[in-house]
Amino acid sequence: MNHTVKAGETLSQIAQDYRTSITSIIAANPGIQPDHLLVGQQIAIPGFPNPDTIPYRIEISTNNRWLRLYRDNILQKQYPIAVGRMLHETPVGSFIIINKAPNPGGPFGSMWMSLSKEHYGIHGTNNPSSIGHAVSHGCIRLHNRDVEELASIVPIGTEVIIHP
Repeated sequence: MNHTVKAGETLSQIAQDYRTSITSIIAANPGIQPDHLLVGQQIAIPGFPNPDTIPYRIEISTNNRWLRLYRDNILQKQYPIAVGRMLHETPVGSFIIINKAPNPGGPFGSMWMSLSKEHYGIHGTNNPSSIGHAVSHGCIRLHNRDVEELASIVPIGTEVIIHP
């Protein structure tokens, strides 16, 4: 899969976001200049499937507080969500799901799916009354049954587009 460099990003931060080593990114990108990344530059991230092979896509609206699951660009399901609160806004942009962890413990409910932005994910909740509100530290919260269903459908590498 390819990552498009955004303003201010470093190779170190990109490696952290995808939970991979700088060495493996450099090996996958012959000729890359780690200290001179350009906005818009495409960087191959090893270990993830080609997004074109994944029929699923997740779209999240932080203002409308919904998560939509698409298969082959056809809406399959819509789930209510909780989003980040003031000073801890949910990040906007295009990400992928990089791993899944059932029963992660703490306030994350019954499932955690990491996004390709360090410290952010889609997860369940031990506080179902929070769904529909701006209360998280930036993550996307779903009811446990919803996040379990979603995690059972989408593979690692699924694109997640977050917008207001």
